[in-house]
Amino acid sequence: MAPNDQGNPTKKQGSSNRGFASMDPQRQREIASEGGRAAHEKGTAHEFTSEEAREAGRKGGQARSQSNRSNRASSAGGNR
Repeated sequence: MAPNDQGNPTKKQGSSNRGFASMDPQRQREIASEGGRAAHEKGTAHEFTSEEAREAGRKGGQARSQSNRSNRASSAGGNR
């Protein structure tokens, strides 16, 4: 048996039951929502203007498109 197993066959090697990432997704949403509400109440939350949102979407689309091109180029070279 692996040293990290410690008798628990269902536990993945190297995983931890601590921290935000190991929480139930519903609990993560609750915590994140509380933070968002607190920021809005405090007045420090950033609210995107339509222009900022448009720019962010454009950048995301460019990054995704570039990623797709590099994936196609690398997979096409080795399979032919």
